[in-house]
Amino acid sequence: MSVERILLKGGCVLTLDPDIGNYRKGDVLIEGTKITSVGPHLKVTDAEVIDASDMIVMPGFIDTHRHIWEGILKNIAPDALLDEYFRDILGVLAPVYRPQDAYAGNLVSALGAIDCGVTTLLDWSHIQNTPEHTDAAISALQESGLRSVFAYGTPNLDMQAWWHNSSLMHPHDVKRVKKQYFASDDGLITLALAPRGPEFTTFEVSKHDWELARELGLRISVHVGVGAAGQHGKLAEFGRAGLMGPDTTYIHCCTLSDDELRMIADTGGTVSIAAPVEMQMGHGTPPVQRCLDLGMRPSLSVDVETTVSTDLFAQMRSVLTLQRAQINDRRLKGEESLPKVLTSRDVMEFATIEGARAFGLESRIGTLTPGKEADVIMLRTDRINVMPINDPIGVVVRGMDSSNVDSVFIAGKARKRRGQLVDVDLNRVRRIAYESRDYVVEKSGFKLPSI
Repeated sequence: MSVERILLKGGCVLTLDPDIGNYRKGDVLIEGTKITSVGPHLKVTDAEVIDASDMIVMPGFIDTHRHIWEGILKNIAPDALLDEYFRDILGVLAPVYRPQDAYAGNLVSALGAIDCGVTTLLDWSHIQNTPEHTDAAISALQESGLRSVFAYGTPNLDMQAWWHNSSLMHPHDVKRVKKQYFASDDGLITLALAPRGPEFTTFEVSKHDWELARELGLRISVHVGVGAAGQHGKLAEFGRAGLMGPDTTYIHCCTLSDDELRMIADTGGTVSIAAPVEMQMGHGTPPVQRCLDLGMRPSLSVDVETTVSTDLFAQMRSVLTLQRAQINDRRLKGEESLPKVLTSRDVMEFATIEGARAFGLESRIGTLTPGKEADVIMLRTDRINVMPINDPIGVVVRGMDSSNVDSVFIAGKARKRRGQLVDVDLNRVRRIAYESRDYVVEKSGFKLPSI
């Protein structure tokens, strides 16, 4: 059987590959799951031709940290601070989740991510209340077609036991999960470990959890520098013990000391920033400039849909605006030696290239490079919110939103076309999302926001 060939023709192509460059008008050829050629006026026969003449064609966005089991709780706590999130979401709502609620949350959130142009997402899954919850969450990811990293976390049944200087080791059911679902690491879904980390456990527990990840050959994704919890030097103790390494992505990092951030840089770690959540909920100031000063370029993440929007357009804009505001403030104070301001190109790379690097997948995704996986999005330029197009990169970062996402291809397969998700029964998704939301809210006794 011949490999399916798709030619995206005549679009403004942003490859983000410095060796290939970008094209005001160019073509992208997809064969099977791979990109095989990029350039102007490709001579191609026997391919399905998709007109991209009113589109920006670019790599899909990569979200390096989102708790997607919370998909059924979308915007349920729009004004919450961090303590209120822990109290209400993790302390009240999470403990009553059934496996089917984890499935519903994961499904509606994963499909929502695709709808917004996200082609790869790390599911920081801390809803492992039972093995059945884990299986249900993975099932939803498989059904969605989203390229994803399933970061296996802990149960959320008892806040005091699992999140306050916890002495409980990471569940060893992850070994069963790896054997059952992730015998190979080259599939659309891969496995990582999501430990609570040194700010929320004893040193011995964190050491155990890191060793468990490395025993299984898994990358690690961990929250650090989270509000007041990040001010006690716990990560520094961890670093001095020689436990930090290039296999770890550190989320937030807002209240880490300079020495702790330097430890991340020196050990080859990567950083994931979720600026809107961090600024709103009280994690601390997103350490964008502090990372840049150490030579680290962060990736971006949504974090919690309970409180913020689900797309990476907002993430890109918030990081760019924050860093500009900080530098402008220093300029007004008369400082002469100032850092370089970020550009739209920089934050677009944070949302693509740096996300791939945080997963160790930079050889497979993140740019439109021949030989890489065909994770491609097409963004409409004929909408009134962005026309006329002058700076293609600038308009993606500054002017677009999820309404501009026309098409999404993941591993060469169309998951969204002409503004609509492909092969998705939205009525069914809507029904199970509301049924699970209603059950969880009623069972927990949580009160929905008043209007």
